[in-house]
Amino acid sequence: MKQLVCLVVVFFTQIEFSLAQKSSDNRVIVITTDGLRWQDVFKGMDTSIAKKKMYHHGDSLAIFNQFWDDDLAVRRKKLMPFLWGELVQKGQIHGNRTLGNQVDVANPHWFSYPGYSELLTGQVDTAINSNDYKPNPNTNFFEYLNQLPSYKNQVVAFGAWDAFDRILNEKRAGFPVINGYDVYPELNKDPQMKLISDMLSQSFRVFGDVESQDVFIHFQAMRYLKTKKPKAMYISYGETDEFAHEGAYQHYLGAVHHFDAWLKEIWDFVESDPLYQGKTTILITTDHGRGDIQKDQWKSHGKKVQDSHEIWFAMLGAGVKPMGEVKQGAQVYQKDLIHLLADKLHLNFKSERKE
Repeated sequence: MKQLVCLVVVFFTQIEFSLAQKSSDNRVIVITTDGLRWQDVFKGMDTSIAKKKMYHHGDSLAIFNQFWDDDLAVRRKKLMPFLWGELVQKGQIHGNRTLGNQVDVANPHWFSYPGYSELLTGQVDTAINSNDYKPNPNTNFFEYLNQLPSYKNQVVAFGAWDAFDRILNEKRAGFPVINGYDVYPELNKDPQMKLISDMLSQSFRVFGDVESQDVFIHFQAMRYLKTKKPKAMYISYGETDEFAHEGAYQHYLGAVHHFDAWLKEIWDFVESDPLYQGKTTILITTDHGRGDIQKDQWKSHGKKVQDSHEIWFAMLGAGVKPMGEVKQGAQVYQKDLIHLLADKLHLNFKSERKE
């Protein structure tokens, strides 16, 4: 009997060791773009918005030439060629509500800080009810990873919006959160990183002091990815939200198209580098939706915009079954996504509240 018990203990110990070893090799990248509507992802350019002069600012011919086609499949691929090309073949895309596949935020507020907190902590804290909220008292997934020996000091976040210092609670979490117009002297020891930082600091601040243009964040993140080779990375783009709030649909569509191109660049690097190839799981999503039932509300979101709780997500890479556009009826919430990702990494993450 004692021998049997010993064998069982050894068996389960070996399984745990095997899983831990497998998890230690895994890499993860989470990518968000602020307020990108599921309607544009799954249907492409919306003519009812594009035709209105107040939204195309006299540039309707250009956006129709670039993004319109009568065929929905062609139209959405024109807007997001990587998503509806390589990603749909190799990964999963969820959230097409016309097929009954529903993805929603679970928090009651339907704007950015609560959405990012829900996504990154895997749970809802209803007290987080403002974009100016204090540093997040809830631990996040990347903070959890940074506490694991196999990920320690190999975690980083980049974001266009300067609120991520608070959303990810950089001081407590212990990993670098490079957001907005942050300057990191240590990173600037790399001449290319310093050049990007100098360009950022001297650029015209299109969105004021709180948010940088996405191109700078993208180039910083890509340089870091290629040179530092982190095991866990978060990248957040913001222009899809900024241009939508301005009612500039042509710029919004351009930002979506750029975002898709940057997804391809990230994926192409992952597939070309031996440290990442076959070991990296990527989650792509957004923080909230926007109006659509009332077309003039496409610029807005929040509790007063009845359909702005509707979102979408995509997954690609290690452990992700190639399901393409998921057409089965389902209900998934934003708080579930980081747990789906953790499962792919064989990790059991649970957020903790630390005041």
